[in-house]
Amino acid sequence: MTMNCRSRHTPYLAAFLAVAVLLLGATAPAQSAAAETTGTAPKTVLITGANRGIGLELARQFAAGGWRVIGTARKPDAAQELRGVAWKVVPLDVTDPVSVDQMAQELAGTPIDLLINNAGIQPLMWTLEEVDFDDFEHALAVNTTGPVRVTRALLPNLRAGMLREIVNVTTNLSSIAENTEGGFYGYRESKAALNMFTKSLAVDLGPEGFTCIVLHPGWVRTDLGGPQAPLAVEDSVRGMISVIEGLTSADNGAFFTYAGERMAW
Repeated sequence: MTMNCRSRHTPYLAAFLAVAVLLLGATAPAQSAAAETTGTAPKTVLITGANRGIGLELARQFAAGGWRVIGTARKPDAAQELRGVAWKVVPLDVTDPVSVDQMAQELAGTPIDLLINNAGIQPLMWTLEEVDFDDFEHALAVNTTGPVRVTRALLPNLRAGMLREIVNVTTNLSSIAENTEGGFYGYRESKAALNMFTKSLAVDLGPEGFTCIVLHPGWVRTDLGGPQAPLAVEDSVRGMISVIEGLTSADNGAFFTYAGERMAW
């Protein structure tokens, strides 16, 4: 009896298994495709001062890498190259509290994975006698207070993001340990203060899963760096992005160069 029962049901069982295999084969790729679609959701980066120089090249390369780029500019209508690559261009003057508040209102509810405080200026004051205090204070307003304003305003967006990364663009001239030549008044001080702000961010926000660093782009051929600078902006930014994309929680509070080397504070 047992042998006969198996014999009668074997064809039906085989047919059932064949249909099941076909169904599994049909649904697996669809499930895989859905997973891939979810996994490739674009990450969002906000770059200040993205209308020229390093900021514009950061926007270009991040956009080419599949990121959703939000670029800021004081005069967005004139930022035509930025508009060609950015998902959104937002007006921003980092020294103006009203402008910063308006940016935050425009971006309310938008998760931001990575904030790059890039907007900066370099006053040309080589000796103490050459110091113009209006220029000195303006450098502090742009290079130091500006990133503090922007970061605080966008903290809800960053907390809503997946990566929780803050990168403040600094300079090797901000290193106290490596200052053996003096000069660069206003620039050194404003960027050294930015470094300290970043270190405090790292301590305060690290427990929330943030990674906060300062990043030296090198001496780059831009309007700021001048034509005599040895480094092309494309190469600098390629290195900067490599550092950023390789960040881990162990790097929180670090001072990097575009080449991935750690610098002394």
